[in-house]
Amino acid sequence: QVQLVESGGGLVQAGDSLRLSCAASGRTFSSYTMAWFRQAPGKERDVVAAISWNAANRYYANSVRGRFTISRDNAENTLYLQMNSLKPEDTAVYYCAAKASPLMLTTHREYDFWGQGTQVTVSS
Repeated sequence: QVQLVESGGGLVQAGDSLRLSCAASGRTFSSYTMAWFRQAPGKERDVVAAISWNAANRYYANSVRGRFTISRDNAENTLYLQMNSLKPEDTAVYYCAAKASPLMLTTHREYDFWGQGTQVTVSS
């Protein structure tokens, strides 16, 4: 079992940067595949980025590749999402998710544990 708490969201202007954090409880964080998802009103919850347990493998959605960076600190039980060059279409609630698996997972149905979400709003 793992509990996840996101932070770092807010209201920014287009072109600005934000860093999201996800603090995880439990002693097995280092064995989890982790991911960031986002969900805009009326839309599906889509993967933004995912990272393997040892950070050797990372996945990015096409819409954020080159602008966002996912990372993790297993010693601090924390997942990060650095978001640069933000666009209005990045506006959504961002969730972190965890799965005890060595696989790189990219659909929300595959993840077992979720945070409560943090709102990111990008104005034009």
